[in-house]
Amino acid sequence: MNLLSRIDSPANLKPLDFEQLSTLCHELRAYLIESVAGTGGHLASNFGVVELTVALHHVFETPEDARVWDVGHQSNVHKILTGRRAAMHTLRQVAGLAGFPSRAESVHDSFGAGWRATTNRW
Repeated sequence: MNLLSRIDSPANLKPLDFEQLSTLCHELRAYLIESVAGTGGHLASNFGVVELTVALHHVFETPEDARVWDVGHQSNVHKILTGRRAAMHTLRQVAGLAGFPSRAESVHDSFGAGWRATTNRW
C-alpha cells in the first residue's frame, strides 16, 4: 500500500496520473478488506464505489463541492481519502469513527447520517 500511505487528503490525488489512480484503487480495496472486515461494516457497498470516489475526489474540491453518499454505507473510501485512514480500525467502535458520514469528523463530510436521522450543513 505504498501509494495509499501517501494520501492524507483529496489534494494528494490531484497530481496522480491514470495509472497511479488505478493502483490506488487496488490498494484501497485491499485496505478496505483489512480495516472494515475487522470492525464490521458495509464492505460490498464500499467496493462498488472505489473508482467513483477516487474520481470524484480527483476532479472536484471538497468541502467546497459538497458530496452526498447514499445513506452513508458507501462513505468508507471517502473517509480513507479525507484523512481518516489511520483511524479506520476504530470504525463503528465506541469513541471511534462513525459508520456513516459525520460532520464532526471532517469538513469533507457535507452531511451527517445515522439510523435515525440525517443532518446537513446548508
